[in-house]
Amino acid sequence: MELRQLNTFRTVAYTLNFTRAAEALNYVPSNVTMQIKALEEELGVPLFDRLGKQLVLTEAGRRFLNHVRDVFEKLDEARGDLQGGAGLNGTLTVSANEVICAYRLPAVFRKFRSLHSGVRLIFRSVPNGELKQALFEGTADLVYVLDEEVRSNGLAVEPLIDEHFRLFAAPDHPLAASTSLSPHDFRGEVFLTNEKGCPYRTLFDRSFEKEGVDDITYLEFQSAEAIKQCAVSGIGIAFLPEIVVQAELLRGELVTLPLDTSHLRVRTQMLWHKDKWLSPVIASFMEASREMLRERGDDTIKTTTIAKEWIS
Repeated sequence: MELRQLNTFRTVAYTLNFTRAAEALNYVPSNVTMQIKALEEELGVPLFDRLGKQLVLTEAGRRFLNHVRDVFEKLDEARGDLQGGAGLNGTLTVSANEVICAYRLPAVFRKFRSLHSGVRLIFRSVPNGELKQALFEGTADLVYVLDEEVRSNGLAVEPLIDEHFRLFAAPDHPLAASTSLSPHDFRGEVFLTNEKGCPYRTLFDRSFEKEGVDDITYLEFQSAEAIKQCAVSGIGIAFLPEIVVQAELLRGELVTLPLDTSHLRVRTQMLWHKDKWLSPVIASFMEASREMLRERGDDTIKTTTIAKEWIS
């Protein structure tokens, strides 16, 4: 029995799919199948039931998974004990969407790397709809989501920052001179938004539907940067978190439209699997996230507002 086989078993147990496990491990699917077969032959029991195209853990497989988790946790503890003052080592995989990656995590990465340069840090950009699944499949140690308050039986959730979503337009937009706006003032306007299914797009749609406003046009994008640049060009009204457009607000390329969006409660949240052992590497990255995000999130917005007032 080899550690390589145990790691393969653990990955298949999380993904319940030979192909996805092979992708996560950079193996060909036949290699994964052979390793699981060899492990089952050595143990003398089936670890998975193949129910048509569906793969499920057997009772023996579930019990064995608990032992395998213990093995890898002990190995991580042993590495940390032996390396001692040499600093943390190992690999950490983090996933988030485009906005968090571009505007929230760089400060965390910089802080963490200054403390633990020996850790191999892997970032995988993952669409919003697949972030939580990455934890269940074991392809990420931590994920960061931009969403309403997340509730999950299998995941631990820690809110970090309340994100302020607003409507932004070019300074010469007809609504830019208004001092107060209601949803009905936006009839016939063009909105630049993320695609349907994105958590904050759902919030946006819900708020206008509640007011009975449905005669608006959407241009949908996968990129927040594309939404922002189209708004600067005067193509339409952008719906984005304020953190994304700070530079454009300071330069006067965009203005905030005075529609009350305080009821849209969206947060940057840190998630991990409840059953995952939080190694020293993971725990240290979580602490860096708290230090760089939770305590400084509100200051970012205040700094932008003060600087804009000073410039004007």
